[in-house]
Amino acid sequence: MCGILGFVNFKEDLYTKTYEEILNNMADKIIKRGPDENGCYINNRVLFAHKRLIVVDPDGGKQPMTFKFQDNTYTIVYNGQLYNTNELRNELKELNFSFDGHSDTEVLLKSYIHFGNEVVNKLNGIFAFAIWNEKKQELFFARDHFGIKPFYYTVHDNNFIFASEVKALFKFPGVCPKIDKNGISELFGLGPCHTSGNGIFKDIFELKGAHFGIYNKNGISIKRYWKLTSKTHNDSFGKTCETVKFLLEDSIQRQLVSDVPLCTFLSGGLDSSIITLYASNYCKEHGKEPLNTFSVDYVDNDKNFQKTDFQPNSDNFYIDIMQKKCGTNHKTILLDTPELADALEDAMIARDFPGMADVDSSLLLFCKNVKKEASVSLTGECADEIFGGYPWFFREDALNSNTFPWSIALKERQELLNPNISKEINLKDYIDFRYKESLSEVEILDCDSTETAEKRKISYLTLNWFMQTLLDRSDRMGMYNGFEIRVPFCDYRLAEYVWNIPWELKALNGREKGLLRYIMKDILPSEIVDRKKSPYPKTWNPKYTAKVKEMLNNIMCNKNAPISNLLNRDYILEILETDGKSFTRPWFGQLMTGPQLMAYLCQVNMWLEKYQPKIEL
Repeated sequence: MCGILGFVNFKEDLYTKTYEEILNNMADKIIKRGPDENGCYINNRVLFAHKRLIVVDPDGGKQPMTFKFQDNTYTIVYNGQLYNTNELRNELKELNFSFDGHSDTEVLLKSYIHFGNEVVNKLNGIFAFAIWNEKKQELFFARDHFGIKPFYYTVHDNNFIFASEVKALFKFPGVCPKIDKNGISELFGLGPCHTSGNGIFKDIFELKGAHFGIYNKNGISIKRYWKLTSKTHNDSFGKTCETVKFLLEDSIQRQLVSDVPLCTFLSGGLDSSIITLYASNYCKEHGKEPLNTFSVDYVDNDKNFQKTDFQPNSDNFYIDIMQKKCGTNHKTILLDTPELADALEDAMIARDFPGMADVDSSLLLFCKNVKKEASVSLTGECADEIFGGYPWFFREDALNSNTFPWSIALKERQELLNPNISKEINLKDYIDFRYKESLSEVEILDCDSTETAEKRKISYLTLNWFMQTLLDRSDRMGMYNGFEIRVPFCDYRLAEYVWNIPWELKALNGREKGLLRYIMKDILPSEIVDRKKSPYPKTWNPKYTAKVKEMLNNIMCNKNAPISNLLNRDYILEILETDGKSFTRPWFGQLMTGPQLMAYLCQVNMWLEKYQPKIEL
């Protein structure tokens, strides 16, 4: 995994010391994504920079990579991992291409040379890349099916500028952080979710997942190359189970490729247990060392744990079961309250926006500790979105909310805005617009049962909004530590197939992820298969609530704190008085209740101080 950036200009010669310095300044902002190696490519029309995290082929995967072919020159910067590298390499060899190393970068570049724009339809993996075609004087850029790897861009003063993270764009002269009504609506109406393609800051854009773009003298052209398509599911129950099992096992095995130490995250939940089981079996079958597994916990968490509808039990009992079954080398990373609070700012910087508070900072610290022993991890992320595992697939209050079911506290969100701004911005109208816009994209079949049709809608919303938020979290928190997180459940082939399985099968026996549980019932221990869904663990230590309350209170004691210009000071003081207990139900997702709201507000103030966005209403 890596960090990429660059810019293209057709009206000015870029081969100057000034532009090289700009490139280096931008690259310094994403150095955490690629701490192992630096590279750049400079000519009169395009400049590329690359920060590399070495995972595969240390010598043969150096970037930017240039290849001359039939009187043309092609140069690539690439962030990602292809999981069908061998198939593509073999196909290209039959077409008389030869290879100097075994990196997927070389395979991707030569695939583009042969297949052109259609290359995106040949790829299975996680990727964001840009390729400069010298003869055509054209930049081709693309992002993977679900947008697991980031790609942001802007156009300024005849320059097309792109980067893995927004912070790098702001190091280009004249590109400044600005936020308008849409940005405020995104942050406080939808946040930490955001509309796909929206870079939050004014004039900053995100290339959507499953899209590619071309930039040349005629401007920018963006096209979609893949989407979930609704089709009649004709497979028998047995064939359905067999296909899901094959696709899942194949995805996991493909993602175990690495030239550096690799591990899995193990929470004892169904999803991470499936990944760990297959990964540990793979290690045994191929004569490798026992798999390393890691989990996260918090000081005094067992003592303070509180059972809720969203988090019914803690993890340790189930982790022990899986560790013994798989024979892994397991280690628990124990985090303390001060660490979580102190890392809130780093987590915000990693995202470039206020995010999921300590749900982010805990993952950032978790990855920081695991990085000491591994550089790559497979996780169970995305199974709930693909297979229907979240409570809102079943809860009537969520299903009947007529809004995004993980974020139904609309009145409270509006009240958070500064009264002067609140007069100008109606968050509910904006949320309704985005909600209806998304639902209009869902393809319902005449043969769909009423329940399947309704669950297609909520599945589509979950896949395109909530899952994207978690994928962003995984990428940013991991890459902030030079650590790669892979998500086998997010293989687009698996998602395509499961999308069309009728809800009655997907939720077999009325259970969340019922079909997946059934498929695993003879493979995993019954305690794991029957365990009710439990999300990524958060701290229950009351010291954390006290710590973030103190942080927020210190902010509010300063009447010049920038947060008061954007948010409702009186309402925040009211939240402080109740220790956030006015938000006893999650205000976002499953975990973010009062303490996380206070931490989020701290992140907002940190963000305003760090980025100093100009507010344009």
